[in-house]
Amino acid sequence: MPLTGAATADRRRVDGLIEEVVRVVGARHVLVGEDLVPFLTDQTGMLRGRAVACVRPGRTGEVADVVRLATRHSVPIVPQGGNTGLCGGATPDGGGRALVLSLQRLNRIRSIDRENDSIVVEAGCRQETVHEAVRAAGRLFPLSLPSRGTCTIGGNLATNAGGVQVLRYGTARQLTLGIEVVTADGEIWDGLRDLRKDNTGYDLRDLYIGSEGTLGIITAASLRLFPLPRQEETAFAALPSIEAALAFLGLARARLGELLTSFELIAATSLALVARHLPEMPLPYGAASFTAPWHVLVQASGDANVAERLEATLAEGLQAGHLIDAVVARSLAQARELWTVREGGLGEAMRRAGGAIGHDVSITVSRIPKFLSDAEARLREQWPDVLIAVHGHLGDGNLHYNVLLPPQQRTADAAQRVHRMVYDSVAELAGSFSAEHGIGQIKTDELRRYKSSVELGLMRAIKMALDPKGLMNPGKVLI
Repeated sequence: MPLTGAATADRRRVDGLIEEVVRVVGARHVLVGEDLVPFLTDQTGMLRGRAVACVRPGRTGEVADVVRLATRHSVPIVPQGGNTGLCGGATPDGGGRALVLSLQRLNRIRSIDRENDSIVVEAGCRQETVHEAVRAAGRLFPLSLPSRGTCTIGGNLATNAGGVQVLRYGTARQLTLGIEVVTADGEIWDGLRDLRKDNTGYDLRDLYIGSEGTLGIITAASLRLFPLPRQEETAFAALPSIEAALAFLGLARARLGELLTSFELIAATSLALVARHLPEMPLPYGAASFTAPWHVLVQASGDANVAERLEATLAEGLQAGHLIDAVVARSLAQARELWTVREGGLGEAMRRAGGAIGHDVSITVSRIPKFLSDAEARLREQWPDVLIAVHGHLGDGNLHYNVLLPPQQRTADAAQRVHRMVYDSVAELAGSFSAEHGIGQIKTDELRRYKSSVELGLMRAIKMALDPKGLMNPGKVLI
């Protein structure tokens, strides 16, 4: 079928854009055809989009040049880092009009300031690379995700990532001193300040962090570092109830103070999936892992007496009846085994079980027992044989609530009903339907449903002010 006049004009505009982009970054960094395919699918494999090309600029000035060209040609831009997100925030839509802008080549560590405990890195720098660099300097960058080998700092900031050490160190936002941003009109904002205090007007940094590339493109960041702990201890404990888990969390906070780094909750149903589908993976206390309904993975770190204080805390928890059993890792290898169950085993076991209907929710810690009770009651009324596998960051109230329906009942309609039951239970307790994974393109309906009209109005006003043409990552967060 011949192209219409409008389609021909559109094709010429796109061809003109690609020719100009090639002059900016070089032909080998503008990917089309089969080379483009890896940039069109999200990590889960559930979403697949289309794009005119993927461009890979190598420095901030090139990012700005590409944004200006795309704006001039009215071509949408989809920023992409490691493409490890779980909500489709870095995946283009099916329209085929967008330009994917990959930050893979902006991967340099610009500087490390040991006296100021800060590091300046580019957005495409892998999280694991940052960990290695700061460890060599005797420092710690505490943001750590299971995807640290592939996820990038830009993506971490775009989604305000959390991870397992939020309890002590905070989210990506709290770990960021300053950022460099290419705005929607192609200007460069140099906000790479490494100050702990800077009260000079609106905090633009916090607008861009967590905005998922819908307001501008983060190209570099100044991040907070901490002294590298001399000691790190890990324990795994079984508990008789979720109420006991909260009681032990309170005890651990009181006895360990700032030594308490992580406090991860894992349901026995989740461990049972690991045992069934990953039999080669050792569980903390063998068959006894299934005699208790809940378990916690606890990590403490500091400079002295960490092991003694953690063991004393566990002993007090056992005496108080908060714990049924506990094991302490006696080596780095044992600690890694315990963390492998949490960071790798749970997700892989659910995948092999046929996939779960996942939820990344945040609840006030004291309200978690009621949420778990309410959500399960709703689900079992509809699906009596449902399997609920929960794990997450109990210390900060972030739960990954996974629902596995019987195979014959796993339909798209059923998944939507599950989402509604879980999210309604969250909303009734003033929680959040997205704790650390963001909104992307798969949770935009939930944003409209659960955010107030005032909040949505303010968010749209910010979007309009910073991206008036609506070209920055369209179809994500706000639609």
